[in-house]
Amino acid sequence: MTYFDLSDPAFDVTSPTVHEARDESWYVETNWGWAVLRHAEVSALLRDRRFRQGNARWPAQNGIHSGMFSDWWQETLLSLEGDDHARIRRLLMPAFRNKTIAAMRPRFQALADELIDGFAERGTVEFVSEFAEPYAARIICVLLGLPEDNWHQVAQWADDLGASFSIDVGNQVPRIEAALTGLYSYVEEVVADRRAHPRDDLVTTLVQATDDGDRLSEHELGVALVFLAFAGMETTRNQLGLALQTLLAHPDQWRLLGERPELGENAVEEVMRVNPTVTWVTREALEDVDFQGLHIPKGGIVQTLSHSAGTDPAAMPDPAFDITQQRPPHHGFGAGVHHCLGHFVARTDMAVALPLLARRMPDAVPDGPGEWLPVSGNTGALRFPIRFTP
Repeated sequence: MTYFDLSDPAFDVTSPTVHEARDESWYVETNWGWAVLRHAEVSALLRDRRFRQGNARWPAQNGIHSGMFSDWWQETLLSLEGDDHARIRRLLMPAFRNKTIAAMRPRFQALADELIDGFAERGTVEFVSEFAEPYAARIICVLLGLPEDNWHQVAQWADDLGASFSIDVGNQVPRIEAALTGLYSYVEEVVADRRAHPRDDLVTTLVQATDDGDRLSEHELGVALVFLAFAGMETTRNQLGLALQTLLAHPDQWRLLGERPELGENAVEEVMRVNPTVTWVTREALEDVDFQGLHIPKGGIVQTLSHSAGTDPAAMPDPAFDITQQRPPHHGFGAGVHHCLGHFVARTDMAVALPLLARRMPDAVPDGPGEWLPVSGNTGALRFPIRFTP
């Protein structure tokens, strides 16, 4: 029987080894429970109410049983379950309505153009530090109504909080907790300001949001906004780097995207199908579960592998990368009751940015291999130099 060591930095969830295992069976054993490899089973398990989001135990699995990070982690939307999860999600929903986010498209477009202007005449760009990071961080500032010139600090905190998902989290706690302290005090000031001076932004919407008289407490609002700042910034930055990696490896698709910007939405879906930043989504069994011949005891963990499911030939007879194709839904934002709340923000800001980049750098190519996180856990580019005709 095949066995995966998911904590090995050299393990690659997109490798032929994974594809070969998928041909043999829908699951394999790992050091962190079972890895689920096929599209149909991943779709079913993510929606199965006999499982809960398996992230709550992540700090404890890494030997972190108390302290600020552990406490915060238990209270984020990722870890909450049942009525608590439903209530917080319901109260956060008004800030993430499609209409609200769609109205921000021109702002996202102006920001992307401004950043590209900064390097267009040079013919070279370090994509992460000069585009992906400032774009993702400034969009979070726009959403939260923070001054955009604070983006460096917001990005730094978000980056440090990103260590929460690293396979080395046990050694990262001081860095994570320093970032939590900084972000919490910043967010508290913003919340206090919006109570006194409401304006047209996400924080004001959340401060005022009620559901039958119920509203978010100061503490709940703080937890949610800190999580949003981190989750929204880090995943978008990483996914943009992965999008460029994939598109530049398919120059015909890159040129097509520049010529047909209406393919932006579809390009985002296709990139997230074959090269997602969230390489697996975790579930924990709430009871003994017998699922397609596999017995998963109560407390058992399953890891659903996004790339493996997204490229499963049983669900997509031709899984090759093609931004003109309509596919079954990918799992890059999870699924079921824990489907990513901010998915529409991420889909919109990337669908705006990618066609603009393709139009303005039609002959872009990687300028060397760059530097990348392990292709396991949450992945992405640390450095990705690109060159093109100025």
